[in-house]
Amino acid sequence: MNQSSNPAQARARIEAMKRQFEQKRAIDEALGSITSKIGIYSGKGGVGKTTVAVNIATTLANDGATVGLLDVDIDCPNVVRAMKIAEQPVMGNDQKMIPPERFGVKVMSMAFFQENEDEAIIWRGPMVHNAINQLLQTTNWGELDYLIVDLPPGTSDSPLTVMQSLSMDGFIIVTTPQELAKVDAKRSINMIRKLKVNILGIVENFSGSIFGAGAGKEIAEELALDYLGHLDIRSEYLDSNLPASLINNDILNSYRAISKKALASLQQA
Repeated sequence: MNQSSNPAQARARIEAMKRQFEQKRAIDEALGSITSKIGIYSGKGGVGKTTVAVNIATTLANDGATVGLLDVDIDCPNVVRAMKIAEQPVMGNDQKMIPPERFGVKVMSMAFFQENEDEAIIWRGPMVHNAINQLLQTTNWGELDYLIVDLPPGTSDSPLTVMQSLSMDGFIIVTTPQELAKVDAKRSINMIRKLKVNILGIVENFSGSIFGAGAGKEIAEELALDYLGHLDIRSEYLDSNLPASLINNDILNSYRAISKKALASLQQA
């Protein structure tokens, strides 16, 4: 029984490898006009990855770069709401989706395909994998200097699929000052290192006030990584009409400094 099934199993494995190769090639072709792809990531949810991703993207665009923002948090996609985008992607002549643009940033997200924003997306790993690959293959970004990728939290199927499917140029790790966030940030760093992808540095979000400060620097020193800077808790983040970096020059300068350090690390990679 085992002997007769071995050839079939071998053929199935070969076919699966072919499919993976074709998917990877299609994704590389779809993203071929993008100079640098930067992931915003953490092992813990709720640390403000989307806020950091949105503000880095709008800061780079504000300073003259051509920028895209890809939301691959399949379970809880929030970039569309954070960017206040009302338009839907449109289908181009090549049968690929053209992302809408806001604040000079092109945006693509799973949220565009939800009938109801409050709907829970309850998918198992293979469905998440297929959705991410479809999103990557069927989007026409055009020429970009930077594609900022807002990843889902954790170290399981969703972020792993993105990391294996996308040839990322580097990751920015987001933490908050709390001890548990620090532990989860280390887990995400170890995951990226196992995949042998460049880590551009650490950002500490929600810094100051009752949350404390210092976890970002501690992680950077402990794991020999660049510390990109901290982002203070400020009332401007309560204004949902604009990214905070477009409201306050001090916040804009903080994101400029973080982006400058991250891009310098990218050049050295």
